Amino acid sequence: MDLQRLLSLTRKAMDDYQMIQEGDKIAVGISGGKDSLTLLYAMANLRRFYPKKFSLIAITVDLGYEGFDLTPVKLLCEHLQVEYHIVSTEIAKIIFSDKNEASPCSLCAKLRKGALNQKIKELGCNKVAYAHHMDDMIETMVLSMIFEGRFYSFSPVTFLDRMELAVIRPMMYVSEAEVKGFRNKYNLPVVENPCPVDGVTKRQYAKDLVRQINLDHPGAKKRMFTAILDGNIPGWPEKTEHERKGHQ
Repeated sequence: MDLQRLLSLTRKAMDDYQMIQEGDKIAVGISGGKDSLTLLYAMANLRRFYPKKFSLIAITVDLGYEGFDLTPVKLLCEHLQVEYHIVSTEIAKIIFSDKNEASPCSLCAKLRKGALNQKIKELGCNKVAYAHHMDDMIETMVLSMIFEGRFYSFSPVTFLDRMELAVIRPMMYVSEAEVKGFRNKYNLPVVENPCPVDGVTKRQYAKDLVRQINLDHPGAKKRMFTAILDGNIPGWPEKTEHERKGHQ
């Protein structure tokens, strides 16, 4: 995937669900992985010509793992002219100090999100952009059906009342394969995830399951995504009627 296609897909999502308003100050959560770095690239470039003007701040929550070097991310932010902040925490120590922690991923996500949101509000941002892509949305739907017994996936736009903060997901139309292609084409400075349980989660199970279904039934993944878009999921915003033909 080249930059032009990335910008086309992210702009389509922003237009379809009115993710951006004039004067927004948007935080981009940067993990150091391929997804968040691709989102950063997209938002930094869209900022130059999107009709509604917005500003960007990139934020990484450092979980406290040894050897987690964010220098390459810092250099990319400088190249893209995006202000960058690192929030230092001891979340890794907290998570793995108790070996009996039944759900380390859940606790980690909660602590990480809390630290991120606190910094976002401190910096005066009114929105945060997450790097969830099409595959993430499909996998969330599968997990919800298997483990919760409901048809659900996270919304393109979510308002957190308590935080007075809107969450947007501009990469919802971008597939993981396209993200990987973009990472390779533009040589993104990915910082490897040091978490010892990375890749052994329920989400990885859902990812493998969706991949196998799509191998057995080509096109199934896109049909599942269409089901999400057309599923009238509670809490989802209405899709905006605009010149869609120009964004296909």
